[in-house]
Amino acid sequence: MITITESAATRIANQLAKNNALALRFAARESGCSGYSYVLDFAQQINQDDHVFEQFDVKVVVDQKSLPILEGTQIDYVSEGLNQTFKFSNPKATDECGCGESFALSA
Repeated sequence: MITITESAATRIANQLAKNNALALRFAARESGCSGYSYVLDFAQQINQDDHVFEQFDVKVVVDQKSLPILEGTQIDYVSEGLNQTFKFSNPKATDECGCGESFALSA
């Protein structure tokens, strides 16, 4: 299951409305110095093999390949000083790079 905080849901809902999208597409791809990076995109359609998670009237879709890597992740939206960003709490991540852009999984 993928969960989102109320703060993340508000931000996602605003962005979905601006982009006429049905859902937030959340994925992982091999990249970065630690092995994987998170990918956020707008879903204009929901594919048959997508897993759909809905909270606070916001849909998040995850493809079949990314689900084992992202299962259990919570998406939050936080303000830190002048910066606002999405934060990911992934119980399967064993390490993150210094910049926070990529993460590693245990073998």
